[in-house]
Amino acid sequence: MKSNYLLIIFLFLSTLGFAQSFDLAGIVKEKGSGLPIPGVNVQIKNATKGTATDFDGKFSLKGIPSGATVVFSYLGYKNFEYKVISNNMTLSVSLQEDAKSLEEVVVIGYGTQKKRQVTGAVSVVDSKTLEILKPVKIEQALQGTVSGVNVTTTSGAPGAALDIRIRGIATNGQNGPTTIIDGYVGELGLLNPNDVESITVLKDAQAAIYGTIGANGIILVTTKTGKKNAKTKISLNTYTGFQETSRTLPTLNATEYALLLNESYANGGKALPYPNVSGLGKGTNWQNEVFNTGVPIISHDLSISGGSDKVTYAVSGSHLDQEGIIGGSKSGFLRNTARVSLGADLSEKLKLKTNVIYTYFNRKSLNENGLASVLFNALNIPSTLSPYNSNGDFTLAPTTGLGIEIINPLAQIANTYNDYNFKKLNGNFGLDYKIFKDFVLSSSMGFNTSNSKSRSFAKEINYGGKVFDVARSSVSQNAINDNDYSFDIYGTYTKKVGEGHNFAATIGNTIYKQWGNGLFATGYDVPNNSWDFADISLTTGILNAKTNGSYSYDERRLSYFGRAQYDYKGKYLLSAMIRRDASTKFGPGNKIGYFPSFTAGWVISDEGFYGESNFINFMKLRGSYGTLGNDQIPNNGYISQLTGEATYVFDGALVNGSASGQIPNPDLKWEEARKFDVGLDLKLFNDKVSIVSDYFIDTRADLLIPNIPVSGIIGISAPGASAPTINAGTVRNSGLEFSIDYKNKFSDNFSMSVGYNVTFLKNEVLEVNNGTGFIEGGSFGVGQPAPSRMEVGQSIGYFYGYKTDGIFQNQEEVDARPSQLALGANAAPGDIRYTDVNGDNVIDVKDRTNIGDPIPSATMGFNLQLNYKNLDFSAYTFASVGNDMVRNYERDVTDANHFRYVLDRWTGEGTSNSVPRVTTSSTANTVFSDYFVEDASYLRIQNIQLGYSLNPKYAEKAGLTKLRLYAGVNNLYTFTKYKGYDPGASNGAPIGGGIDYGFYPIPRTYMVGLNINF
Repeated sequence: MKSNYLLIIFLFLSTLGFAQSFDLAGIVKEKGSGLPIPGVNVQIKNATKGTATDFDGKFSLKGIPSGATVVFSYLGYKNFEYKVISNNMTLSVSLQEDAKSLEEVVVIGYGTQKKRQVTGAVSVVDSKTLEILKPVKIEQALQGTVSGVNVTTTSGAPGAALDIRIRGIATNGQNGPTTIIDGYVGELGLLNPNDVESITVLKDAQAAIYGTIGANGIILVTTKTGKKNAKTKISLNTYTGFQETSRTLPTLNATEYALLLNESYANGGKALPYPNVSGLGKGTNWQNEVFNTGVPIISHDLSISGGSDKVTYAVSGSHLDQEGIIGGSKSGFLRNTARVSLGADLSEKLKLKTNVIYTYFNRKSLNENGLASVLFNALNIPSTLSPYNSNGDFTLAPTTGLGIEIINPLAQIANTYNDYNFKKLNGNFGLDYKIFKDFVLSSSMGFNTSNSKSRSFAKEINYGGKVFDVARSSVSQNAINDNDYSFDIYGTYTKKVGEGHNFAATIGNTIYKQWGNGLFATGYDVPNNSWDFADISLTTGILNAKTNGSYSYDERRLSYFGRAQYDYKGKYLLSAMIRRDASTKFGPGNKIGYFPSFTAGWVISDEGFYGESNFINFMKLRGSYGTLGNDQIPNNGYISQLTGEATYVFDGALVNGSASGQIPNPDLKWEEARKFDVGLDLKLFNDKVSIVSDYFIDTRADLLIPNIPVSGIIGISAPGASAPTINAGTVRNSGLEFSIDYKNKFSDNFSMSVGYNVTFLKNEVLEVNNGTGFIEGGSFGVGQPAPSRMEVGQSIGYFYGYKTDGIFQNQEEVDARPSQLALGANAAPGDIRYTDVNGDNVIDVKDRTNIGDPIPSATMGFNLQLNYKNLDFSAYTFASVGNDMVRNYERDVTDANHFRYVLDRWTGEGTSNSVPRVTTSSTANTVFSDYFVEDASYLRIQNIQLGYSLNPKYAEKAGLTKLRLYAGVNNLYTFTKYKGYDPGASNGAPIGGGIDYGFYPIPRTYMVGLNINF
């Protein structure tokens, strides 16, 4: 009987033991910063029961079996496991960042892929980098952070465009990459940087999935979305700052100018213009007059995001207001954006995703980068002139000695009136339907619709016989509407066969359409000669010539694409893709193009023979080859259209009519890019060091070259007409990319991240089949031949002019050298000595040769981030080596001001062998030569920033999850020997780029900001 009682007691206790369960609660924080992490998955291991942390990082989980293990997991952090052994536990969990997880998934176009399995040349910029750099325009964040990518400014003016080049300049046409925003074609420069989660750059044949729009590379942008099972998160990012010019050029003051001008007139045998220079002093520093200091810039950004187990949402709005460092209210940029992102699981099989962005901006601008620019006038107008005369009116610059181009730049600013407004709505709607376990059907419709209006007013004004004089006031107004949409539908099938065979296949179809129209008109005789009345409806004057115009267009593209991917145990990686595009930009027989590509990879470190290594943790060899296309040319180039203007004589009177526009070419076809790449990826020292290196060859064939020289008798010189576009060239870019990153967390208080990347590039033209063997571009001075060329054996856009050989020191040297009379004047002591390149003992046009290259031979970036307790510091730099630039901001008229380097001019034998004499006599010193070509290599400190984050325990008391205050400087300093404003600027032209007409400098910006998360 006793034994039965013991058995009953044992069974009862056993039942209690088996039935016993515990409750667990606590908070999950980020290790190091101590910030709570919302949305962390808290799951009982090998069970379905679980929960997620709330907005404050807190969780509660009941009914946990005794001895069970609870797993804490969150993307980007290492999993944490905890074994439950007692009841009513309050736990504090610290999750540590996992660099491998952060880089796990990469967007590759119509899908994603694990980073370790990517076989193409792909680079990623994340939101943390964008947060540090604080770019006004998001393109700026690619400079120095991504190897193989070079971003140049066309101007430092607010709202000015930026040019992106991926692996060099491959064509004399459109060289910019295509931007895909959440799956649809968009415009990178219009995005609010705080809306972007990541930027992925496809540089090689991996981009072939996009066919005809991928030849110049693809930039994939992923915008921020809400997270599932997360409470509402409110983020406020704001900064304010002030701007100033990053550089002024050293011009002569009034006394120096007068003395130099006296010498110039004396050398020319003329009377001295300034017999008495005493009392002139320093005169007017015109750059100080046009450049403003303390120019404000303000940015505000507010976002709200969150989600439940079925729905995610993100809503944001931003405001940017930037004034220009030149012109005050006449120069500025204002941008407002609003965005809504929504994701919903409509069922277990059907998912909805949508993202809509509204952008509005207003831009006012001044005349830039040319003979008519404000800076050109500020640099060349004499310092002896004052801004205002005794009556308080703007001083007029004389025509004698200054020509008809140079005017008072302050008067030019005051009399500049223009306004540009732009509105755009774009986005996409998508559905994913899981038809069965391994097959998902995806569809997406992307759209862009924009409307812009511009108005410019030419005031009736007299500058004293200058080209800027306006005899009749006028107002010009434009209205443009542009639209496009794309519809993508594709299926993705994934299958695992056996132990290690993994297959994925994607097949789909894209429909793309662009259409729009524009209307242009000009009205004359504006009432009261005033901007306030500058509207065509109020004008009263008429002209005999046509003063209005319009256009419309409708272009379409139909595409089919497929991709197959295979890997064996993640070690051997293969991918093949093909795209078929049909475009209305080409005529019958040439509409369709096929673009195949292949990529492969081998994860060597996964091989058994490799063994365990404490030094090399990961090694992958990869390669790719493929063909991509380019159709970025004007519409309807294969047919003849009446888009030109013409004047005809009927009954003895002139009558306005229409004429043929561009000469047609029915044989136009795709421009083709053949891309080869081989790369090596390494991770060393417990993943602390990452190395990526690539060797690439990009050959662009059948270049679409516009304005091919043809006989003038077929009417190419008529207004609106132009020469035809033909396929007539081949260009090759080859080079090496290398990047290395080091990340280490030395302690809970201190961590560091250091990155360096470099790209070596060689550009060579292989063919120019246009009848002349070369293509010219750019301009230099007034009335001189084009200074840039595209020619076989040279880099595209190289500088073509005369080589110099010092300065003639005496008449004997002049007599001993070939005559330079063919250049415009006989040489004399003190003049530039030119090289007889062809050895025919005459200096003439046949002696022109390669005198410089605007394409850098190497570009590199060095970036540093430090974190110590609550302090953080970052610095980003960029360098360009081997690029030349033409100094073309100096007017060669006799009385223009000069730069201080002329103080080292030749004044007698032995005084100088680099700077020629000054004289009013005719010389050949101003012809285009390497005297005007300078090494524009530079190193720029792009950004430095110091931040402080409030201790989380104090932030929590205020109801905040994050509060960070920071101060920073953008464009801190540029180290260069180049004399101009910006050695990194370019007008964007492949042939004619690198010619400095007085580039508007990029401002230096000092800012303070605040990041707050609720």
